[in-house]
Amino acid sequence: MPFEIPAPPAGEPTWPYELYKLLKDEGVTQFSYVPDAGHKVLINLSLADPDVHSIPLTSEEEGVAMAAGAHLGGQKHVLLMQSSGAGNCINMLSLPRLGKFPFLTILSMRGDYGEGNPWQMPMGKSVQPVLEACDVMCLKVESADEVLSAVSAGLTMAFQSQESVAVLLGQKMLGAKKFG
Repeated sequence: MPFEIPAPPAGEPTWPYELYKLLKDEGVTQFSYVPDAGHKVLINLSLADPDVHSIPLTSEEEGVAMAAGAHLGGQKHVLLMQSSGAGNCINMLSLPRLGKFPFLTILSMRGDYGEGNPWQMPMGKSVQPVLEACDVMCLKVESADEVLSAVSAGLTMAFQSQESVAVLLGQKMLGAKKFG
């Protein structure tokens, strides 16, 4: 019996549940992540779904290597991380670039719209230009109605064009966390 994606609790956004369905419908069978509140629904759904492999990471760059392994094994992988974790991946991003394999990551942004934690600001400001310098195409999402189309475009770009793609889920949509 296939995994049934539950309805979101009353008052919660529907886009994370719709996004999980899109990823599954497009054949993503591997999810890797470092725990993150911005990806809580995706992580929990992937953990509950017996049809996918959901792998917690000790550091985000492990997810880049997992994407390579998934591709070599004929599967599709997505790395879920916070923007601050992108800094941990910089050297490892040469792997999909030189190996010419698809790479898709979905980042929950920090150091973005309304951020109150000064420690999140440097990477928040740097993540897009740094990823682009590493030959990763960035698709920025600022509203819930853009999520599915941006991730769908990212899936096509990554898995049909063999590109590295990052979908950046902005804090304007996710909401800024309180600090202090």
